[in-house]
Amino acid sequence: MSVLEMKVPSPGESITEVEIATWLVKDGDYVEKDQPIAEVDSDKATLELPAEQSGVITLKAEEGDVVQVGQVVCLIDMDAAKPEGAAPAAEAPKQEEAPKAAEPAKQEAPKPAAPVAAPQTYATGAPSPAAKKILDEKGMDAAQVSGTGRDGRITKTDAELAAVPALGGSPMTATGARTTTTTKLSVLRRKIAQRLVSVKNETAMLTTFNEVDMSEIFRLRKQYKEEFAQKHGVGLGFMSFFTKAVTRALQMYPDVNASIDGDFKVNYDFCDISIAVSGPKGLMVPVLRNAENMSFASVEANIKDLAVKVRDGKITVDEMTGGTFTITNGGTFGSMMSTPIINPPQSAILGMHNIIQRPVAVDGQVVIRPMMYVAMSYDHRIIDGKESVGFLVAVKEGIDNPVEILLEGDERKGLGL
Repeated sequence: MSVLEMKVPSPGESITEVEIATWLVKDGDYVEKDQPIAEVDSDKATLELPAEQSGVITLKAEEGDVVQVGQVVCLIDMDAAKPEGAAPAAEAPKQEEAPKAAEPAKQEAPKPAAPVAAPQTYATGAPSPAAKKILDEKGMDAAQVSGTGRDGRITKTDAELAAVPALGGSPMTATGARTTTTTKLSVLRRKIAQRLVSVKNETAMLTTFNEVDMSEIFRLRKQYKEEFAQKHGVGLGFMSFFTKAVTRALQMYPDVNASIDGDFKVNYDFCDISIAVSGPKGLMVPVLRNAENMSFASVEANIKDLAVKVRDGKITVDEMTGGTFTITNGGTFGSMMSTPIINPPQSAILGMHNIIQRPVAVDGQVVIRPMMYVAMSYDHRIIDGKESVGFLVAVKEGIDNPVEILLEGDERKGLGL
């Protein structure tokens, strides 16, 4: 019999383990070569695992298992015929006979021990060993808990859900539903948590704020959105203006486009802009490579393509690796102001927020303008206050006056029309 051992491939450099997020096939299924059989979470992305050959699959890992790169996660019997006729159906019972014969023995084994393991204490029953440990940690007596197990036995879940009574109060005062759900964090979410905590602990992070007037961008989008979409096949959004404003500011303040490597500062001559995108697996930051050389249409097209990949779970590790500066837009969720956390090893991040019609003073007159607060968090170990404030002012100049600053005085030519 020819059996293939499928091992976890390396999703990318520095990744040593992944988590089996979802099996897309069942044990004993026939799979075709290159058919997606599982989704695996790494600390950078969710990836599909394709079958390396056709055959009947035997799973060797469970959903939620963390497995090492190179570890065998399934077997594929390449000699097995595709189950179309009677032969495959006849083979199936043979494979099931052994487990069926073993099942009664497994079920009978605990029966003699049952009377000993479950002494009853009135209607509540007795706690299981796991439940007893949890109740002891909570300092609760089993009599205070109602068991939902067989014969009123207190299960582990009963113990976990049991509320510790308030000091001097009754243990049974709650009247509404008090259920909880415990879900294991994915590898990606755990890695994000570690990275965010390390940033707070290992960087001298400060945040500076400013506000931008979106009036001119609103006018440009309203005036050219249809023509822009017809010519370039993509909408004219806010992100292209902010990306172009950021790349200009990075070239003016190169220390913002740098990182720390031990005792050294690394400056980048290119602007690889990470764009934060919310996906089903959490916040991802795909990268626009050499964004300083992109046109408005190219920025919009690339952002759209990367965002679709993130939301469909098709983004690759390579597409999220690197980046010299990050832009995140909490305004899409209604955030008015925040202090974004740096995306290491980068040294700064720009936070966009919601756009609100606010009264502002212009040439001695109070007028209503669409305004946005912007925030820049930066690592003070490498970026001084002068550079951080100057950088954010440069971004503000590009947004307040996009025609002169970003489109070089010719709005049609600057937009590629």
